[in-house]
Amino acid sequence: MRSSATWPVRQRTSTLGAWACAWLILAEVACATRVPPPMPAVLVYPDFLYLVVPATLQKEPGASRIETGWRFLQSDNVSGADVEFGAALKLESRLYPAHVGLGYVAMTGRDYDRALTSFEQALESNGRYVPALVGRGQALLALERADEALVAFESALDVDPELTELRRRVELLRFRHLQDLIDAARAAVTAGRPDEARRAYGRALAASPQSAFLHRELGLVERAAGNADAALEHVRQAVALDPLEAPTFVALGELLQERGDLGAAEAAYRDAAAIDPDLDLAARIAETGTRAREARLPPQFQAALSAGQVTRGELAALMGVRLEDLIVRAPARQVVMTDTQGHWAAPWITLTANAGVIEAFENHTFQPGAVVRRGDLATTMSRVVALVAASSPAVRARLTERPAIADMTAGHAQYGAVAAVVATGVMPLPVDRRFQVARPVSGPEAVEAIGRLRALAATILGEAQP
Repeated sequence: MRSSATWPVRQRTSTLGAWACAWLILAEVACATRVPPPMPAVLVYPDFLYLVVPATLQKEPGASRIETGWRFLQSDNVSGADVEFGAALKLESRLYPAHVGLGYVAMTGRDYDRALTSFEQALESNGRYVPALVGRGQALLALERADEALVAFESALDVDPELTELRRRVELLRFRHLQDLIDAARAAVTAGRPDEARRAYGRALAASPQSAFLHRELGLVERAAGNADAALEHVRQAVALDPLEAPTFVALGELLQERGDLGAAEAAYRDAAAIDPDLDLAARIAETGTRAREARLPPQFQAALSAGQVTRGELAALMGVRLEDLIVRAPARQVVMTDTQGHWAAPWITLTANAGVIEAFENHTFQPGAVVRRGDLATTMSRVVALVAASSPAVRARLTERPAIADMTAGHAQYGAVAAVVATGVMPLPVDRRFQVARPVSGPEAVEAIGRLRALAATILGEAQP
């Protein structure tokens, strides 16, 4: 029989024994939890970088648990990894690789905000810790913050250029991000949102500042928005970065042409044609070349282009400048004129009169101030048509046609000339088929007829038209 005096002692001994057993069990469980599993042959999370513990922290309490957590993680025991990384930080708060481990754990659960916080906590301790930089980039990418993700990845490559797989990923990401920006910019242009397009192209240029293509595209956006100086600056930068892109020279030519720098515009078009002969730039080159030469002519020539009524002197200048290569085909003769000396158009009056294109009067006057009428213009144009017909049976055949003209008969003194320009399309009839031989000719009307005659010559004789 037990003594009542000894029972409490035995009870206390039994209770202490139970607690001891409980602690031993807990210790065994704890020890079992910390036993790291073997590394799997194939990593479950190959995109996560190994958590290297720096030499200065390897002897700190809890450092070994980072390796254990890493093994749990790559064995897909995420909860075990979470315990180990958390325990490491409780034992030593300076173990910043454990923060990265917790970030990895959050990434597996798609809790990207928490992951980003963990990676940034690690970077506060060591801003050059590569696993944290790469992890931060991965979290930012998952959060659709591609610009910031690229910065993080590039920072990691600056620290460790040997990260070949990451470099490939960065290059692909740059390309995709750049393409997204370009697509967004083009969509904004199509939708008529130039400010949005400008911002998108600006971000793309920040990512790829040496892209001639992007400078050209932004230049076109600025041009459409009316910012001519900014447009020209970007296009010129594109030319400097890539002098072998024909479309860039075309864009440069257009901008220069709009600014009135016609000589430089012609040179840009010629450069584009030299790079890509398949581009149909002959007309632009001829036009800008002609306009560049005309810009150096007396101001009276420019006034003639838009005059309400063109005079004989002005018509001589217009034809002498724009049809010179045709007019010089005519046999030259010496014509004496008494009223052209000192006239601004004297050189072209002499050219057209000596060629018999615009004849002087019998009293040896040219009367450069006399108004030109449609019948007079038809007579003049028909003489140049005859020069073209000399080299073209097709044009000669057209000259035999006798079109019906509502306000003229075949017996009219100027019918032959009018029929020639109507049949060849140099001065086509309007809908009512009235030619109106006595109506004064305007500068634009004369220019239009000269242009049609030039086009006819280009078609028949293979010449470039202006």
